[in-house]
Amino acid sequence: MGKTFIGPDGQTRCNWANSAAEFLDYHDNEWGFPVADDTRLFEKLCLESFQSGLSWRTILNKRENFRAAFAGFDYRIIAKFNDTDRTRLMADKGIVRNKRKIDATINNAQRMSELVKAEGSLAAFVWQFEPNPDTLPEPQTASTSEASIALAKELKKRGWQFLGPTTVFAFMQAMGLINDHAIGCVMREKAARLRQEFKRPS
Repeated sequence: MGKTFIGPDGQTRCNWANSAAEFLDYHDNEWGFPVADDTRLFEKLCLESFQSGLSWRTILNKRENFRAAFAGFDYRIIAKFNDTDRTRLMADKGIVRNKRKIDATINNAQRMSELVKAEGSLAAFVWQFEPNPDTLPEPQTASTSEASIALAKELKKRGWQFLGPTTVFAFMQAMGLINDHAIGCVMREKAARLRQEFKRPS
């Protein structure tokens, strides 16, 4: 299967954006563009964790439900979730009702609080792991990288859960830490430009 397809506007895009109707907008307006906002970064880590073993389509279609259930992914609020919140979440048909993943999200919010105190922000921390583009393989040929392995290892060391190298690699792709738009994809150039203009958090 090729890595690109011709979109409805005649432009070439990553092939995966053609696999579900809702993917095109996500691909064109979010995926691969650099993010420095802690809430968005934390949300993505949480959603990638929930996706483990499932399809991104499932999670994307439930994203607004997740945001409502998890206080807009405000880690300071989630860190204080208790057994009543866990019961509420397990009864919420709008999200993925997996106890281990729900517990991991609450745990990770607590670890997020610790990380922000230690590093200043989640953004400053994760962008330390941005790899040199010259060291990366051809776009969309890998599911992990040295950088995703290193970041996953450091998160695990700090007590984060459900975030292995493959999950972290998907996070890095989506949040623009790498430009993994396929060669020839119309959005690859846009992602490259945004990455060039992006001020790395410190």
